[in-house]
Amino acid sequence: MAGKAPRLNREHIRPGDRVCAAVSGGADSVAMLLLLHAENTLQKNALGVGLSAVHVHHGLRGQDADDDLEFVRELCLKLEVPLHVDRASVPERLAADANPARSETLEEAARILRYGIFERLIRDGHADCVLTAHTLDDQAETVVMKLLRGAWTEGLAGIYPAVAVDRAWPDSRGQIVRPLLAVRRAELLAYLEERGQAWRTDSTNSDVSFTRNRIRHSLLPILREYNPSVDQTLAHLAELARDEEARWQAELSRILPQVLLPGKPVRGGGRAVSTGAHGRAVAIEVERLKTMERATARRVLRAAVRQLGGALNFQQTERLLQLALGEAKSGRIEVSAGLAAQRSIREVRISMEDTRSMRSQDLRGQVS
Repeated sequence: MAGKAPRLNREHIRPGDRVCAAVSGGADSVAMLLLLHAENTLQKNALGVGLSAVHVHHGLRGQDADDDLEFVRELCLKLEVPLHVDRASVPERLAADANPARSETLEEAARILRYGIFERLIRDGHADCVLTAHTLDDQAETVVMKLLRGAWTEGLAGIYPAVAVDRAWPDSRGQIVRPLLAVRRAELLAYLEERGQAWRTDSTNSDVSFTRNRIRHSLLPILREYNPSVDQTLAHLAELARDEEARWQAELSRILPQVLLPGKPVRGGGRAVSTGAHGRAVAIEVERLKTMERATARRVLRAAVRQLGGALNFQQTERLLQLALGEAKSGRIEVSAGLAAQRSIREVRISMEDTRSMRSQDLRGQVS
């Protein structure tokens, strides 16, 4: 007797949507495609979507990558699912010197190119949403990786169940959706084995030179000795962090317009706002910051820097907070490359000298 199939989260999938499944050929994405296909052909409670698939060839792994593409082609042909094939060159991106400050890893470059293709599919009208096969295991690995790198709550939020390609779009269309985020990888493997469905294995998944693989194969097994349910615990932590972050974002949307002042004061009143390509600034009244709880003041300063195109780690945030509250020895500090802050009697002014040196943020930090 066949076991119960893993459950797709339908929350962000609506009847009538054009749904495009990202299929690499690996077990997780193959299982997702089969589940989508099966649920879309149910006689009762069917998904009712237009289903297609997308495969991205990253220009890596030579013949193995070519074989992955052929495998996905044959699977989609068997299921009668239309397939979009896109090619991207990760080596070319890494070799490009247009932005030497970017310093992307191979994983980051591949992800950026892949999600760029997903977004283009949506923007060009080929899909309302693109589905990726991230699992609860992926979520746990992501949270640990973010924690080790010193992430704040937005980082600990891990992988979001859905991310809007463009926040200005009025409804739930135009999203990257993860319908398997509550499903364990072992469930998907059992599902495929029970159906006799093959999948492709990426040899780089066992390469421990990649941080995620070291976490997957070395660190998490040790953590499971202390807590066998640590993966679920980490997924719960991510959910809590997402809710905390949503609450803070709502609060900051209310506070920031009241406290941020553009540019710097000029004699006779008013403020001068730089329009040059290499100089932007905001200021905050010192007395307003002093009335805030430290947690709120910290969030306000980080949000102010984010508006200038920058990002702060813990140490940088604390130095900026100490300056703003008059706890620093100096009245001016270099916060990071291109980012400076100066405190006067009335305000702390944060300026970005060259925003091009700051690293860009892809998909709001919510992607893996």
